[in-house]
Amino acid sequence: MNLFALFTDHVGAAVTALARESALARTPDLSRIVVEPPRADSHGDLATNAAMVLAKDFGQKPRELAERIAAKLGKLPQVTNIEVAGPGFINISLADALWLDVLRAAVKSGQDFGRADLGKGERANVEYVSANPTGPMHVGHGRGAVFGDALANLLAFAGFRVTREYYINDAGAQVDVLARSAYLRYREALGEAIGAIPEGLYPGDYLIPVGCALAESHSTKLAGLPEAEWLPVVRAAAVEAMMAMIRDDLAALSIRHEVFFFERSLSEGKSDRVAGTIEALRKAGHIYEGRLPPPKGAPIEDWEDRKQTLFRATAFGDDVDRPLRKSDGSYTYFAADMAYHRDKIERGFTTLIDVWGADHGGYVKRMQAAVAALSGGKVLLDVKLCQLVRLLRAGEPVKMSKRAGDFVTLREVVDEVGPDPVRFMMLFRNNDAALDFDLAKVIEQSRENPVFYVQYAHARAKSVLRNALEALPGLDSGEASLQAAPLGRLTDEGELKLVKHIAQWPRLMEAAATSHEPHRIAFHLHELASEFHSHWNRGNEMPHLRFIIRDDPELTLARLTLVYGVITVLALGLAILGVGAPEEMR
Repeated sequence: MNLFALFTDHVGAAVTALARESALARTPDLSRIVVEPPRADSHGDLATNAAMVLAKDFGQKPRELAERIAAKLGKLPQVTNIEVAGPGFINISLADALWLDVLRAAVKSGQDFGRADLGKGERANVEYVSANPTGPMHVGHGRGAVFGDALANLLAFAGFRVTREYYINDAGAQVDVLARSAYLRYREALGEAIGAIPEGLYPGDYLIPVGCALAESHSTKLAGLPEAEWLPVVRAAAVEAMMAMIRDDLAALSIRHEVFFFERSLSEGKSDRVAGTIEALRKAGHIYEGRLPPPKGAPIEDWEDRKQTLFRATAFGDDVDRPLRKSDGSYTYFAADMAYHRDKIERGFTTLIDVWGADHGGYVKRMQAAVAALSGGKVLLDVKLCQLVRLLRAGEPVKMSKRAGDFVTLREVVDEVGPDPVRFMMLFRNNDAALDFDLAKVIEQSRENPVFYVQYAHARAKSVLRNALEALPGLDSGEASLQAAPLGRLTDEGELKLVKHIAQWPRLMEAAATSHEPHRIAFHLHELASEFHSHWNRGNEMPHLRFIIRDDPELTLARLTLVYGVITVLALGLAILGVGAPEEMR
């Protein structure tokens, strides 16, 4: 039961009725109507912008239209008070019984409470991590991994058929550097003194096992071959070893992808899909041969003063047209990325989401232009950029340097603090904001540690249910009894605050899924946990507000229903975030 959706319909019905009464030529666009919690509790339970966004359609001032809409809504039996505020906002107060009906619905729905059909079974592809297979993942990769995984969970809960995908960049210069670095370790494994790792190669110890494995499987056979012959062999072995390590690191965070897509598959094998993509775009009139004008202001990395094959990216919102071949005739990275996204479209995905690092921000417009051209505007690409993570320990920076080989890996962080703190804290901030991750603070058992605070709320609520059975052995607290509990006895302000927070879950979940922002879930859970702990503390100070009242089983049952509602939302939200919901905290 989504009260906000229900009242969006009520507001829409009132507007439609007023449009008929006003003999408007056409019904106003109701999709612009928003019903949400007001900014302050003193403004009631719900607020709507309907009059503000539809005043022009009616040819009235917003406040005048608001008065007319309010008059209609005020006749609803669930509305206890309604007022027009400011330039035309409508604030609505609801009967407590309506909120309690949502609590009852939450108990009845259980783990399906708030589950939506926004996606209507449409196929969504979430591509995330996609770190170059050149070494272990660092904490920045971990943020994208956790974000993408939580977003995939969220979309699945909202009714999408989700595929989790990892794009393996196994072509290009970086994997060749990886191969040369592994080959050096292979020579070392054969007994050769290699000395200091040359600048430009990867110096990390993680390549030592790769070299040993090559020596064991190939003996000295590769040592006497020219680079052109040993490079493909070593490259394939090194990429496979790196991906095995990456998969293992991701599994430590309970992250698993259904699809691993290799970049090389686009141009190797039976057909050259990059060439096919360029030809398809050429037939559609989106490719031409021409010159790019010199860049104005900041230089453009792929600008060359020569005639070349160009994609008309500017026709689809990009700043400049984009080259598809380099001066040596090879494809640009963008050309391969176009072919890859064409493959996604051909696989039937209608929603594409790419999770990238912050350093790829300049690449977003061109990729969105490509998807628009390749799909005829039928598929939209949403790119979510994850900003940098600054790793700290007790406030002091922890150095990371992938090329120097002395960085702190993601796996080391997970092993030190556990997967739950990593996942929750990576999501307790908007993905487009930089994040400080303090290894000491995320394991503190205090209210200053958000993940502990939320998990403790779940464990504390579970303890209430256990303690109730001990205090009142004959009390039937099964699902049927909870659904029939006398919820009208929940009259305390703190109790009703909790009820209203629980009732916000369906709306919050839909909003997070629509905006592709799983951090909203983390915020909501923290707020709910705060309300629950606050009410618990009030019960310590005022015994009549405790959840368990030994001489009043009916009131206890009503309050246990409230606790069950808290547990339901916390468990659902933590599951979407991929964080455990403990029964008890030790």
